[in-house]
Amino acid sequence: MHKTRVITSTLDCPQKNRTESEGYEGVQTYMDMKDGSLIAMQPSKEDLMSQILSPVNLNRAYLQVVRNKGVGGVDMMDCKQLLPYLHQHKEELIESIRIGKYKPNPVRRVEIPKDNGKKRLLGIPTVVDRLIQQAIAQVLSPIYERQFSQGSFGFRPKRSAHGALLQVCRYASEGYKYAVGIDLARFFDTVNHSFLLRILSRTIKDGHVISLIHKYLTSGVMIGKHYEPSMEGTPQGGPLSPLLSNIMLNELDKELERRGHRFVRYADDSMILCKSKRSAERVCASITEFVEKELHLTVNREKTEVGYIRGMKYLGHSFYFTKGKCRLCVHKKTKDKFKRKVKSLTGRSNGMGYAQRKEVLWQTFRGWLEYFKYADMKTMLKSLDQWYRRRLRMCIWKCWKKVKTRYANLQKCGIPRGKAWEWANTRKGYWHISDSYILARALRNELLMQAGYPLLEPLYETMHIDCETAVCGTACTVV
Repeated sequence: MHKTRVITSTLDCPQKNRTESEGYEGVQTYMDMKDGSLIAMQPSKEDLMSQILSPVNLNRAYLQVVRNKGVGGVDMMDCKQLLPYLHQHKEELIESIRIGKYKPNPVRRVEIPKDNGKKRLLGIPTVVDRLIQQAIAQVLSPIYERQFSQGSFGFRPKRSAHGALLQVCRYASEGYKYAVGIDLARFFDTVNHSFLLRILSRTIKDGHVISLIHKYLTSGVMIGKHYEPSMEGTPQGGPLSPLLSNIMLNELDKELERRGHRFVRYADDSMILCKSKRSAERVCASITEFVEKELHLTVNREKTEVGYIRGMKYLGHSFYFTKGKCRLCVHKKTKDKFKRKVKSLTGRSNGMGYAQRKEVLWQTFRGWLEYFKYADMKTMLKSLDQWYRRRLRMCIWKCWKKVKTRYANLQKCGIPRGKAWEWANTRKGYWHISDSYILARALRNELLMQAGYPLLEPLYETMHIDCETAVCGTACTVV
């Protein structure tokens, strides 16, 4: 009799140093939590797995994975190769998941530099695992969406960081002017698996699904060619990780609601609003104890802020008051980071041509201003634009290089022949020349805009949305 081949991995050969728990050997079992321990159980009548593996849900998941693009995991399969793979192995893949024999591949470790010099650890699953995780998230998200708090804004439909920031402004304008900014140390890397599975088991009664999520949590990490088991954490990079983080931190939201606090949370960035500094300090102490004892997470006391909300950093923004109303502005650290980015793009030796530099600058400016469109920063952008235009002139002056090229281009820009010849032969440095009256006259702001270079202040005026209007809930007006 012909036996159906069951896919256990998208890799051609099994991973070394990989083991499953004893319950997965031989007869398939399903996992659940009882009294703080993992136990084997029989499948539930509530069959969520059938919904996850339905053709409609899998097709939606496939389209989303392809739309997100991204690089391949440890098997190096990319999104373009996913469809041919599914045409050949779809039935075997679905069957292996249904009977519990599918084993997720370890995630590929990628390190992203942070502002403080440290590195953020990301885990990139294979495209097949991203497809399965996306299918799980699509079924579980509507179920958990009804349980999530109104104060949670991260990774949820029709909610964003802008909503969280405007809610903070609303609370502060109502008199809650002191804040507790809770910082969780390495949250995604330190989530307790047993506690998370216990929370999931309250809602998910299908043992198939709990078992599959448990496999993803313990699938391990490949660092180069070295495999490391994952005993805790939900690696950032997979479609399932944001949902699991919200489910975990929903316990904190419910505790804050039970205590009657005004709060806002975006992913693992939480801000609790109070009416006095003393109450803020008291809340910080009690919530820190709750997070560490009940949620088994660690609060970074060095980065946790307590005090008056003006000047406090949250999601890259800061806050200030005018006429009794709280408004948004750009935090100094955020401005400095953006300035470093612009400096790298306008470096005279970064190898960019005119067209490439314009394209990258437009993309960078649009994305940055879209995120900070509620912030008041017209005065800041005016000085930033002056510095940025000087750097553009420096780049253009270097591109002209030869004396005859400078002489000809200066004349084309309206500089008299004598002055053009004098400045074309100057031996002064690029940065010094970029601030000279002759280059400011030759490369006027209007000419830079006509040439296709973006300028921050004009672009901001077309995108800025008045914060107070948005907080009031009326139609947003573009100023």
